[in-house]
Amino acid sequence: MTARGGQGSAAALVLVGLACQEVGASFAVMLFPQTGPLGIVMLRLLFSAVLLLLIARPSLRGHTAFAWRSVIGFGVVLASMNGLFYLALERLPLGVTVTIEVLGPLTLSILTATGVARWVWAGLALTGVVALGAGGWDRLDVVGVLFALGAAVSWALYILASARVGREFPRLDGLALAMAVGAVIALPFGVWQAGGALLRVDLLALGAAVALLSSTIPYALELVALRRLPASAFAILMSLGPATASIAGFLLLGQHLAWLEIAGIGLVISASIGAVLAASRRSAAVRHPGRDAGEPLSEPLG
Repeated sequence: MTARGGQGSAAALVLVGLACQEVGASFAVMLFPQTGPLGIVMLRLLFSAVLLLLIARPSLRGHTAFAWRSVIGFGVVLASMNGLFYLALERLPLGVTVTIEVLGPLTLSILTATGVARWVWAGLALTGVVALGAGGWDRLDVVGVLFALGAAVSWALYILASARVGREFPRLDGLALAMAVGAVIALPFGVWQAGGALLRVDLLALGAAVALLSSTIPYALELVALRRLPASAFAILMSLGPATASIAGFLLLGQHLAWLEIAGIGLVISASIGAVLAASRRSAAVRHPGRDAGEPLSEPLG
């Protein structure tokens, strides 16, 4: 297989992963009437933790106190990020929620960038957010927007926390342990909201499907893709998340968007791609051989 062919197939894997996670998010929305958003968060984190622990089989010995504090902090961020995301999904369309959420890593990229270009991308993102609201302020629930902004902040913290855990633990060990911490944190909230629904085998099976589609399958596909794609190209493809979320929301949930909202989503995607390209020009783009110890671990949200 040629390098171009290999990168093309890797890009296809990333897009399939994006589609899977948005289908998973759509299934989660369908389960809200039975489990509530916090119930599905608990199920997703619980099943994801079990799968990751079985795959990684992390060692509990030989880690410093700092490493364990990093894992616990990472778990707290995972629980808050997923909780806020699903609480926002209960009140906002999927495409709008993901677009607002993407502002977290986008803002982090802009703040860590240098030069005039970062203000261009910041202005473009701001214009996108204004267009997003102008397309439907009357149906953008204020509390939902605040939840989505909280998820955006949590995603930025996730990037920082995952990089630190990646330096302290090999491969998937840190993510598996942090996912277990997040599941424990989410457990009482999920039980409180879902109640007796958690005794239904069909809902448990659907919760497992959400975990597979939203986390396990996309993560596995991204892991393969990262070995063939430059990190900058991978980041650009991941910037298409709001678009895939909007399509999934339309096809699976019947969520229609006004043309100004679609334009706003497009502007935020453009700002994300521009910020990634600016970052890649600052540091020489190299072919990504695999996960570096300090690279943020991927845990898709949708």
